[in-house]
Amino acid sequence: MLHNIRVNPGISVIIPNYNGSATIGTCLSSLFSSNYPNFEVIVVDDFSTDGSIEVIRQFPCRLICLQQHRGASIARNTGAGDSSEEVLFFIDADCVVSVDTLGLAAKAWADNKNSVIGGSYARTAYDNSFYSNFQAVLINYSELKYREPDYVASHAMVMSKEVFEKNMGFPEEFMPVMEDVEFSHRLRRSGTSLIMDSSIIVRHIFNYSFRESFRNAFKKAKYWTAYSLNNKDLTKDSGAASVELKFSVLSACLTYIFFLCFLISFNAFFPACMITVFMFNLWLSRGLIKAFFSPINRSFGIKATLYFFLAYPLPVAAGGAAGMLYCLQSRTGRR
Repeated sequence: MLHNIRVNPGISVIIPNYNGSATIGTCLSSLFSSNYPNFEVIVVDDFSTDGSIEVIRQFPCRLICLQQHRGASIARNTGAGDSSEEVLFFIDADCVVSVDTLGLAAKAWADNKNSVIGGSYARTAYDNSFYSNFQAVLINYSELKYREPDYVASHAMVMSKEVFEKNMGFPEEFMPVMEDVEFSHRLRRSGTSLIMDSSIIVRHIFNYSFRESFRNAFKKAKYWTAYSLNNKDLTKDSGAASVELKFSVLSACLTYIFFLCFLISFNAFFPACMITVFMFNLWLSRGLIKAFFSPINRSFGIKATLYFFLAYPLPVAAGGAAGMLYCLQSRTGRR
């Protein structure tokens, strides 16, 4: 058992919540089952309308209620500003921790006190459905590929309160879903190192159907593309916006074009092109394919690989096109 407070730094777990009544109870229950002895939990409710507050009040956490819906960045910054411990651990209201997650986060921080440490999702989602597990494996593989990443995601982000305040926290007026990426890039420009620690794992409650998987892919691709165009790093291998995903989108588009050309001309050149592109895509994505086959079973691996190559690129491509339009409209002031 751990008893020395100097060995066990105080951790403030910061959770933004907006209409998360379906998941916040599970999240908090897992946190208060932790075997770590020195932590507080701060939930900032972003003006929920679904009964979230009643669920949150069943747990011994600090609850801060915003008086209007203001977004996850302001919720996180508010929680951090009200924290009383030296270490901040940001997670989301649909994340579930293990009994040792806080201890592992504390150890990672103690070894890298001036850095920002990131964890990732477990390779099996909490709800354990195909589309949720597909997303969990994809994110886990992409985020943990490099020890020094391009960004650290806010679903498992550890840093000192001092570093957080010095860098002014999450951007409060910024495009959706990209706040942690912008914050990470700002941290790196200030000289703060980013480190991924594969021991810090949370299980995500996705509850994804085919429709939700497509919707999420479209939304993320839209804002990733707009941000990357502004940041001039569209082709960068950056976490969930991985080079494997980007080439898979290009490969799928080329494959459908070659197939259409073949239907029109019946020229054997086009099937040869399709095979060449597909084989190169297999080689480039070999690490991700291996990840698809590792957490569950072979049938999941086959299905996930086909979904990644043939279906998932479609909403990503559509989202990318929407992101280009979003970027153009933003620059002309017509968004």
